[in-house]
Amino acid sequence: MDSIDRRILDQLQRDSSLTNQALADEVGLSPSACLKRVKRLREEGIIEREVALLNPNALGQCLHIVVEVTMERDNKSLYQRFLTSAVNAPEVKQCYQVTGECDFVLIVTVADLDEYDRFCDRVLYSDDNMRKFRTLLSRKRHKFDTSVQLNH
Repeated sequence: MDSIDRRILDQLQRDSSLTNQALADEVGLSPSACLKRVKRLREEGIIEREVALLNPNALGQCLHIVVEVTMERDNKSLYQRFLTSAVNAPEVKQCYQVTGECDFVLIVTVADLDEYDRFCDRVLYSDDNMRKFRTLLSRKRHKFDTSVQLNH
């Protein structure tokens, strides 16, 4: 990957709706050369997908919750069972298996505490290997960035 690829990726991270012509103009390439590079970046898996980022608050999904989950036993199949349940829950927007005092960190978005309670019943309390979980309610989001840092 060269500096032109990085400039293409940087522009697409800012605005993936750019036309190929506009993108080519921004990075100083012909449209055909730009299109070839973007196609290669997709084929190599560097560009995974292009999406619209929606404002969850505007759509009534006002509670953003960090959930730290600690499992009872260190067992790969039991972890996998929980992981399957967590990643299939539509309320879970991000799921990390972590080191430290807990085993998983979930980022959950819901409309209200009633919806969160239903999520807890369905995903957390229903897992007999879940020892405890800790809920951290976000009061205010100060930064949300989906970009990947590119060293130019």
